[in-house]
Amino acid sequence: MAWHVLITKPKFELKVTERLTEMGFEVCYPTRVEIRQWSDRKKKVVVPLLPSMLLVNVSEKQRAEVFVVNGALRYLFWLGKPAIVPQAEVELLQDIASQKHNVISTEQIQVGQEVDLERFGLKEKKGTVKYVSGNQCWVVLHKLGYVVKLEIK
Repeated sequence: MAWHVLITKPKFELKVTERLTEMGFEVCYPTRVEIRQWSDRKKKVVVPLLPSMLLVNVSEKQRAEVFVVNGALRYLFWLGKPAIVPQAEVELLQDIASQKHNVISTEQIQVGQEVDLERFGLKEKKGTVKYVSGNQCWVVLHKLGYVVKLEIK
């Protein structure tokens, strides 16, 4: 079994997660808390760390079964094959969600964009790079194509 990236309809991440969990699938749905301001109040809102994406641990034979759920659109592909996320990156996302770090932002890595880590004195380790300075921690998720910036308290 491998972790596949499942693309969902916008704002359907939680519904698809709940339904897949009921069906017996192992799902990773990392979230963050964001403060939203309206004209009369501020409110803490839980939003997905990876918009319109879930990670589902399925075998090759089970891959098609997830599409019975309303809101599941397709799998993310990389170089013509389904994108597989390493277990270490899934555990990292689960740690981020469970420890309730304050995520500053998530940014998608653009084609041709290079993340210069030499100036920080770090080297790449198994596709996951961590950078810590002051109250920020950068986590590069190469297989997903995202940089997650965390605020450390």
